[in-house]
Amino acid sequence: MNKLYLLICAVIFLALEPAHAQEAVSAPLPQINSGSVAWILTSTAMVILMTLPGLALFYGGLSRSKNVLSTIMYSLASLSLVSVVWVLWGYSLAFGPDVGGLIGDLTNFGLAGIPLPGGAEPVNAIMKYEIPDLLFVVFQGAFAVITVGLISGAYAERVKFPAFILFSILWVTFIYAPLAHWVWGGGWLMKLGALDFAGGTVVHIASGVSGLAAAMFIGHRKGYGTEIIMPHNVPMVVIGAGLLWFGWFGFNAGSALSANGVAVSAFVATNTAAASAALGWLVFEWKHGGSPTTVGMSSGAVAGLVAITPAAGFVTPLASVAIGFVAGAMCYFAVVYKHKLRYDDALDAFGIHGIGGIWGALATGLFASKAITGPNGAYGLFEGNFAQVGIQLVAVSATAVFCFAGTTALLYAVNTMVKIRPEIDQERIGLNLSEHGESAYN
Repeated sequence: MNKLYLLICAVIFLALEPAHAQEAVSAPLPQINSGSVAWILTSTAMVILMTLPGLALFYGGLSRSKNVLSTIMYSLASLSLVSVVWVLWGYSLAFGPDVGGLIGDLTNFGLAGIPLPGGAEPVNAIMKYEIPDLLFVVFQGAFAVITVGLISGAYAERVKFPAFILFSILWVTFIYAPLAHWVWGGGWLMKLGALDFAGGTVVHIASGVSGLAAAMFIGHRKGYGTEIIMPHNVPMVVIGAGLLWFGWFGFNAGSALSANGVAVSAFVATNTAAASAALGWLVFEWKHGGSPTTVGMSSGAVAGLVAITPAAGFVTPLASVAIGFVAGAMCYFAVVYKHKLRYDDALDAFGIHGIGGIWGALATGLFASKAITGPNGAYGLFEGNFAQVGIQLVAVSATAVFCFAGTTALLYAVNTMVKIRPEIDQERIGLNLSEHGESAYN
């Protein structure tokens, strides 16, 4: 009887063992890839460089000399503030366990549960990619940092620094983190199938539309429409644009989260779209405005970088030419004719990031191609997937409504706690002196 019992157990074990083996083969833990780690570390540093000094110089050069330090300070403070908020609760709200498809919970508050190299758990115990979770955290944090900096372009030259600090903390918490969860963290837009490779909705539409809400809430700068307001340092603008262009390779190609063919494709698409948009802006500015300007071509390149962001990992190089050129033209006219809509978007956050982001998100639904994503990957209208354009439109609309309404509500709340706008005489002498007690050029 004992021998028969052992025989039966042996047969059952042998019958079950292949199933266990197959399960292990089909769902292995991801393994850390040193090449991917090196690339994403580099990409993270490049995205941080986009904010400081890239965006700081680009926006600083576009502003007036009496406000250049204040404008640069927005980028410097964004990097400092958001980096800390992200570690404390921002990451957990964006990428923590899903709560109703709307937001993550606070399981990862202070990065609790994120494996550390010297911890008891192996470093890849919960990782989803070929990189440690901690690297994914800081890479995504760099995206949150620059988004807050981008918004400041709309309200530059007329917001008190304490109000900026409070608004930025609240905006990352109540706008950016939920939106990132919707699109990338397992939320409802991700489940719907919305495509956003590197932040067309999360970064650019969010910053552009939020900037528009801020510009409308705060009102015009003193002298807007009656005085000539020009960029005070064009070489600074070009240097800033060049640093943004360089850093954007980390922004887009890094979003592959691996050193692979998708990263290479995104890199090519990014460069091509930026170049095409710079030419598109140049053509229309030259024909319509009479002169091809350095500021214009720099702005066009940024517009192309914005537009290709959601599409970079989904579209072919040829499609990126079309996406970039159209972005250059659309953003040029959005900037030229903004006065007709009577809002003062000081450094064109909405005209470039809002409009460029909307076009890029919709263009992703048009041009996404299996030539890039593979036979089972995402594809768009031009390959027969009519539904994808509708999904992209839902994502764009939801993002715009949420960010405009949410930002307006936050500004009302901030203004009850800290006065947002400087006094008239403070604004007249400039925020360099009135807010920071220093001068840019002695």
